[in-house]
Amino acid sequence: METENGARWLTDAEQHAWRTHLDVSRLLAYQLERDLQPFGLTLNDYEILVNLSEADDRRMRMTDLARATLQSKSRLSHQITRMENADLVRRENCVSDRRGLWAVLTEHGWETMERVAPHHVASVRKHFIDRIEPDDLDALDRALAPVAGHLRAVRGRL
Repeated sequence: METENGARWLTDAEQHAWRTHLDVSRLLAYQLERDLQPFGLTLNDYEILVNLSEADDRRMRMTDLARATLQSKSRLSHQITRMENADLVRRENCVSDRRGLWAVLTEHGWETMERVAPHHVASVRKHFIDRIEPDDLDALDRALAPVAGHLRAVRGRL
């Protein structure tokens, strides 16, 4: 339904789907965060550790890590300082670009990932994957893939 000002309001079905998505996103992030607390990690910490653990030589340029984790450079810098204090990561100067910095996973950070990852995967499975039928999981993936692709493209233009 379009109004005088051109807004296309959501139908009841669209509104319900949207609000369910918001509920799931917030509640799932909250629960995953709670499940990481016994390990002294936040969901942001874990995301950074995952990105570094999967990167070549377990290192990423800070600008690339900020982009991958959807954080501002300033916020990421504060996050990395906190993680450096916990000996999870360290910063190194970039030889090819004196202004650039690398975020590098430390040995302790790698050991933390090895210890925490099985628990995190179990939490994702318990609170998300195992709650969805396999066919519905395939449908969810198909439904969300174009949204993710669109948002990545929009983000690239920012």
